[in-house]
Amino acid sequence: MTQAPIQACFRKGWQDFTLDVDLQLPGQGITALFGHSGSGKTTLLRCFAGLGSRPQGRCVVNGEVWQDEHQFLPPHRRAIGYVFQDANLFPHLSVLKNLRYGQSRSRSTPAIALDQAITLLGIEHLLHRKPAELSGGEKQRVGIARALAVSPQLLLMDEPLAALDLARKREILPYLETLHDELQIPILYVTHSPDEVARLADHLVVMSGGRALAQGPLTEILSRLDLPIRLGEEAGVVLEGEICERDSQWGLMRMAFAGGSLWARDQGHAIGHKGRLRVLARDVSLSLQHQVGTSIQNHLTGVVDAMLTDEHPGLTLVRVRVGASILIARLTTRSAHEL
Repeated sequence: MTQAPIQACFRKGWQDFTLDVDLQLPGQGITALFGHSGSGKTTLLRCFAGLGSRPQGRCVVNGEVWQDEHQFLPPHRRAIGYVFQDANLFPHLSVLKNLRYGQSRSRSTPAIALDQAITLLGIEHLLHRKPAELSGGEKQRVGIARALAVSPQLLLMDEPLAALDLARKREILPYLETLHDELQIPILYVTHSPDEVARLADHLVVMSGGRALAQGPLTEILSRLDLPIRLGEEAGVVLEGEICERDSQWGLMRMAFAGGSLWARDQGHAIGHKGRLRVLARDVSLSLQHQVGTSIQNHLTGVVDAMLTDEHPGLTLVRVRVGASILIARLTTRSAHEL
């Protein structure tokens, strides 16, 4: 059953930094807290957990008041699972005993069976190993399973892939996607990685200087041109669609979305699979007429509905509406002027 929306209003000041946010977040799916280092992402996560000194404000999760002007639940009374950059496993315990320790700390009726958490994270073959025998990716998967074993109403993840190399990140991302698809509990996911946001998030909160500059559905926020924070070279949009064709000779698949379809690298999913396709602004070219004899394989018809100078005055971001979907192109300002 879907949980009620999360209400969070926090204000907390230090000598040189103030957190001041007012959020209403979905009660299901993954909400990414995105921003540069020092923007307040981890501080906000700690407020949800009740860690540190008490901030002013109000926090309501699944209808339960965790904080308001009358009460403040300490961390051990909040139904949270917390995943850090480091898995922090007990080195003297096996994987199974680490998981059972997490389960023993739960005060609520299990919403997620331990066996289910083990299966979701694919760690059945690791249960009798000690943490020293695990790779970084395996440790983090065990850490996530332990966080789920406490039957949380809210799962907090603080840059869980930041300490992993690229190979280990690629290993663990499919498991995080499985959690997204299978779990009913909401997840707050701190990251500064655009790729993780694009693959995992349903809802996006853009943080800067302790404030939420924008919040809303991922596709809506990524298609805006007016945000003070850009994703730099990684500016782009996420399209949601369905795989409708495969070209095995050239290793390609075609994904249909609201407004057309695009050929992209085949990821091995079956025809009919619903998924996401990230389209970077740097990979979109614009023309006033159909072009032949080029290397460009995807041709779509759209209408320009917004333009904005990028971080450098020599570059312009152009938003194009393609049916019910949005694409963004990055052009030189001279090219945009000539077009």
